[in-house]
Amino acid sequence: GVVQPQVSTDHSFRLLGRIVSRPVDVGDTVTKGMLLATLDTPVLQKSVDAAQAALTGANATLANAIGAESRQRLLRQTNTASQADLDSAEESLQAARSAAVQAAAALEKANEQLGYARLVAEFDGVVTAVSANAGQVVAAGQGVVRVASPDLRDAVVDLPDTLAGRLTLGEPFRVALQLKSSIQADGTVREVAPLADAATRSRRVKIALQAPGESFRLGSIVSVPFPGEDAAFLALPKTAVLERDGKTSVWVVPADGDRVTARPVKVRPASDGQWVVLEGLKEGERVVTAGVHSLVEGQRVKMDG
Repeated sequence: GVVQPQVSTDHSFRLLGRIVSRPVDVGDTVTKGMLLATLDTPVLQKSVDAAQAALTGANATLANAIGAESRQRLLRQTNTASQADLDSAEESLQAARSAAVQAAAALEKANEQLGYARLVAEFDGVVTAVSANAGQVVAAGQGVVRVASPDLRDAVVDLPDTLAGRLTLGEPFRVALQLKSSIQADGTVREVAPLADAATRSRRVKIALQAPGESFRLGSIVSVPFPGEDAAFLALPKTAVLERDGKTSVWVVPADGDRVTARPVKVRPASDGQWVVLEGLKEGERVVTAGVHSLVEGQRVKMDG
């Protein structure tokens, strides 16, 4: 399988435009609100300027309508103006107020559109892919930068339908790095694809890793042994098994001593790259896992940890 992020989002612009800058690249660490890319803004800025001018004109018209309505009201109180004149002034005032509100909304929309020319990160993460460069014209919703959260990671494996159907959510697994099987992490089944892939007839299984450590980087290849008959046996890393003269043995250190003793064992390879011990060892015995080819019978060793 492969280590993949649980949260990965394609960031895209909300409007059509030409990219003028993209200051991030694959592998860069970003924080929430950090600039990812920008669009060409002259046209958008002109829309803002036009909306601002329209709002200024609407406010001037509103101020004039307020003064006219006030004068007509005073004249009406002295019977110098008719009721029709006052009604007309009030109607003009209401229309001016509506026009001012509409102009303010248009300016707010223009500023919002101008803000859409800046693409910012929605959360802290790392850039895992870029799909557009400076000078390229992109459509609204077209992915530009993919950002993944490195904190939550999955081991993603594809299993035959017969095996995937046996899994249950929350089932524990032990996940090991393929390059170094001794580096392992616990995980639980988070998701099992409900349908098999049309081409491979396999189902994707996502295993949520628990405190995996820095070794389990995004994209790392991992091995996930499927629970089976090997679970009933002891397991050893490959570095602990000594094959010499057609015989297989391990170096055992007594619990009350520090001198090694060769112990013949019967082993076979396991699916996770380790050796399954069929005979020769008991649970709890101490076995040398490093430098087995340089030891001799009775040699004193120093315990690590």
